Amino acid sequence: MIRQDFNRIDPKRRNTVDYRKKQFADPSYKETQYPHSLSFYAAPPTADITLEQFEQWAIDRLHVLAELEACSFRNKSSAETALHMKPLLDKYLPLDTNSSSSQVFAQRQKDHYSHFILRLAFCSTKDMRQRFSRVETMLFRLRFNADDTRERNAFIGSLNLDWETVSDEEKRQYAAELMATVVSSFGKKTHQSIDDETFCKIDWMRVPDLVESRKVFLRAGKAYVPSKEQQSLVVTEFTARLEKALELTARARPDLDEDDRLSPILDHLSKSFVAPDSKYAGDSAIEGAEITARNIDNLAQHFPMCMSHTHRTLRRDGHLKHFGRLQYTLFLKGIGLSLDECLTFWRQGLKKKTEDEFNKEYRYNVRHVYGDVGGDSNRRGGGYSPFSCQKILTEHAPGAGEAHGCPYRHFNMESLAGLLQASGVNDRAVLQGVKEDKDKQKFHLACNRVFEHVHRNELKRAKDDGVMTAAQLEMIVHPNEYFKRSFLLKNMGKVSQSQRDGGGGDVKIEE
Repeated sequence: MIRQDFNRIDPKRRNTVDYRKKQFADPSYKETQYPHSLSFYAAPPTADITLEQFEQWAIDRLHVLAELEACSFRNKSSAETALHMKPLLDKYLPLDTNSSSSQVFAQRQKDHYSHFILRLAFCSTKDMRQRFSRVETMLFRLRFNADDTRERNAFIGSLNLDWETVSDEEKRQYAAELMATVVSSFGKKTHQSIDDETFCKIDWMRVPDLVESRKVFLRAGKAYVPSKEQQSLVVTEFTARLEKALELTARARPDLDEDDRLSPILDHLSKSFVAPDSKYAGDSAIEGAEITARNIDNLAQHFPMCMSHTHRTLRRDGHLKHFGRLQYTLFLKGIGLSLDECLTFWRQGLKKKTEDEFNKEYRYNVRHVYGDVGGDSNRRGGGYSPFSCQKILTEHAPGAGEAHGCPYRHFNMESLAGLLQASGVNDRAVLQGVKEDKDKQKFHLACNRVFEHVHRNELKRAKDDGVMTAAQLEMIVHPNEYFKRSFLLKNMGKVSQSQRDGGGGDVKIEE
């Protein structure tokens, strides 16, 4: 009798698990060490964090990536980008050197986790993977250039890249050619000796950008790369590894869709890649501004295009449909219009409605938005918050006869150009830039472009007088922030000291 054991596996035929799939096995806790401020994010984190940390850390990193992308689309130089990003990195995603801070571990842990959280959020489509890889590479390059030289060299040494170090004998043999690459790298003559410079030797096809710009010496299919240009190698390797990791993450992402705690957060973050989400945290009023129903027409000059279009539609038609009223009421609430004044504004604005119709159909909705009526939680929370750009862009697209939404997204270019020109934006370069932003779906960048054009004189004065603070350099991602910054810029010198120093405004005003 022959016995067959179907449960026994021949150890010689046992399949080995692909090392790339191990990252998706059940994680076992292992305390992560962060010896360097720079990272290739090779291993995912395994320690526990709270849901609040999970979301907030990702949002903070998204602010940084959005600003980096904005710098790229505004064609800022490397030096301009570094100067612009420094205060924002210090605010949202600081990374100190090993010897400069006691918060090193906490900072690097936040950086580590936030990268992987956004990797999960933006891995689902090819377009989002490419975009995430591009901006993460920009962030890595920025940090690489700013890192301490000793720590940067230690980090490069830890990567175990397949570089061949050029020997002293070979350096002396090709001294003239190698020194030419050093001069090319520095852009000027240098008194540095060939013995003081280090070179690595790799296949020339791995550094096509350096070959094209003639910054390396080529011999026998090898490129001799000076230390100053080794950044290109490290950055290229970072991008290549990240792109592969994103593809693997995309395959594993469906397993997370069943987690009703993380899925909503990840979906929210992916939508925020259209425009970073931002809750308006400004004060309920701007000191020095008359926020009343009778003054809204005058204040409308400071409204972003979405709200000025809604305002004009209301004045023209004497009516707005539900989402238009909701979006506009929340905006007015955010600029500091009181409930009583808001009721007065709507009663006057809905001029085709009788007193009875207004009281029955509209008064309750306005009071509910302000938290004056409704459930206990609504009243305790003060009602609803004003819509951010992200919410306006991604939710409740306007239909026929509706005036809400974002003109930069929901209007065709001909209608948008007409709206801009009616608002006094006639500069051809600005209109062309808006068209390019719209074509690339960078709607918030188009809005910021218009803001900078309309306020170009005030921004120049504020910068020349040194009254712009770090927080004010951030891109506008909320209609109420647009209004506040516009009002303060247009009224420089007319705002009281208390508003200047701590009123939550976006620009520090000086007399």
